Amino acid sequence: MSDNSISRRKFVAGSAIALGGLITMDLPLFGQTVSASNGVNIGIVGTGKRGLGLINTIGQIPGLNIVACCDIIPENLSAAISKAGSKAKAYTDYEKFLANKSIDAVIISTPLYEHYPMAVAALSAKKHVYSEKSMAFTIAQSLDLVKRVRASGLVYQVGFQYRNYPLYHKVKQAIDEGWIGDNYSIECQYNRNSDWRYPVSDPKLERIINWRLYNDLCGGPLSELCAHQIDMVGYLTGSQPTKAIGIGGIDRKDGRTTQDNVRTIYEYQNGVKATYTSLLGNAFNGYQIKILGNDATIEIGRNNAYIYGESKKNALGTVDGVTGATITNATQGKKVLIDYLKPGEKDVEPTINALNNFLDCVVNNKKPVSNVDTGRDSAIAICMGLNAMSTSEMQYWKPEYSI
Repeated sequence: MSDNSISRRKFVAGSAIALGGLITMDLPLFGQTVSASNGVNIGIVGTGKRGLGLINTIGQIPGLNIVACCDIIPENLSAAISKAGSKAKAYTDYEKFLANKSIDAVIISTPLYEHYPMAVAALSAKKHVYSEKSMAFTIAQSLDLVKRVRASGLVYQVGFQYRNYPLYHKVKQAIDEGWIGDNYSIECQYNRNSDWRYPVSDPKLERIINWRLYNDLCGGPLSELCAHQIDMVGYLTGSQPTKAIGIGGIDRKDGRTTQDNVRTIYEYQNGVKATYTSLLGNAFNGYQIKILGNDATIEIGRNNAYIYGESKKNALGTVDGVTGATITNATQGKKVLIDYLKPGEKDVEPTINALNNFLDCVVNNKKPVSNVDTGRDSAIAICMGLNAMSTSEMQYWKPEYSI
């Protein structure tokens, strides 16, 4: 364990707060493979950048066998087959791809607007499904997909891989055990300095390649970046959002219709308020979640988390000529690393954990950690934020969403 990693004794000694018990709960074992006689045969539809990344990851997981790849762009398909191996069949027609009886499960890594129809078709073809986030583009699609998955008896997993990341399990445990106090708020940001535009050799492919720039195909930064944090806040709070409001805009006047800057505020069932900010014109601090409790703050980055104790003693001094005024600019405690790995354990890339969970669920008929129900909650939450920004009106969680 690192010298500055967290222990209750060290944290209490270095701060003015008293915490609950030391985090000792056994977490699920991630990164382990599942034994299956013939493995699970995977077909991947959508072999662009994310699809190729998934092919590389699947190669590290015994028991998952890529038997087919499907894409309408020849260069993408050719690159996928070269990575997947000569035994994998190539398809440009999704219906013919699904007709391949050797495919047990489909991984959908296509643009957002295609997730729902492709998942419906895969379930109809009796294929298990792993769909990249989010699982649907509209609230109606999300609710319909829940019904279809429940009726099918098939495994359906959503690619919110951080639900399979022990870092967030440890953070949730710290929250639940009262390490940060009895009330808190959350601030999330996911910034990039990028125009999100890819070169297009054929104008006919503009919307296919640059789908993230068009609001009839994509939700912009809220659905493509903030989505992961929206899902994580749902997990950490254990609740659905009750209402959402937001504002956004387009700074780059290049023909795009999706916003390139967004700010939303959500309230959750337990009263927690969470903000989500995403800018495509500045990358300072990139990905970050801050959980601001009355006893401590947890700051989460890409692959680490730190906790800071709150000072309970306000320093007094002279402020603007007033003697004895409270000085409030020195309340942050010492930065302490939250160690979420067991002694000798190595960190595992979250997507590996997620695909191992998918394999386990298909082989042993289990429900994934990131499933159709949690996927519905996150997809609807994203839609609430998008609707709030487009209408300038508060959006509310309706009772019929909780099917």
